[in-house]
Formats: sequence, C-alpha cells, structure tokens
Amino acid sequence: MGTFTVPIQVGDLAGQHFVDLDALVDTGSTYTVLPKEALDQLGIEQEGHRSFELADDRLVEYPIGYARMRLGDDQTIVLVVFGPEGISPLLGATALEHLSLAVDPVHQRLIPVPALLK
Repeated sequence: MGTFTVPIQVGDLAGQHFVDLDALVDTGSTYTVLPKEALDQLGIEQEGHRSFELADDRLVEYPIGYARMRLGDDQTIVLVVFGPEGISPLLGATALEHLSLAVDPVHQRLIPVPALLK
C-alpha cells in the first residue's frame, strides 16, 4: 500500500478558527500529529504529555491537547499530538475512527464505514 495525503482543517475547540493542512494518512499512528506551530497559532492548549514509540523503536514524550477536526463534511474533536517544529501532519487511527472512515488502499482514499455498536 502506498501512502497518500488528504486535506484536513484543524481548529480551536469553539470552531472559530481553522487552518488548512495536508495530512499523511497513517493508520500506524494512534493519534493525529500536527506541527506545534499550527496548534499554537490556533490557541490549542497543552493538556499533558504522553510517551510514544517511534518507528525506530525510540521512546519520546510529546505534549497533547484537543482540537476540532474537519474532514469533508464531517467534524469531530480529537486528541492531537504537538509534533516537533516542521513535522509533516499525520492523520492517525483514532481520528479516522471518530469520523467513521477507513482506508481504501487500492484507490488511495478514505471511505465512509458504519461505526460499530456490537
């Protein structure tokens, strides 16, 4: 499966201010990672820190917070990671689940799926 990006809008919790970003769809990432400067611009507050294991097996700690995310016609509140300056945005698995979206690897796109209440 190749990688692909999708346009997203990230905003403050009140939904007053948004920024447009292109995010790499990364189902291997639990959370959505965004550049710290974009989150600071929106006034997103740091709500704590979490430890993360990187692809090279290093453990790192980054601040987390909550932001409003728009993707297509839908929006939700997601936990976001304050990534290092200059990092490329990553759209993680929990945001996809909150938006009831799945990856279509053949056509490199996101597709709507029913949420589960089993």
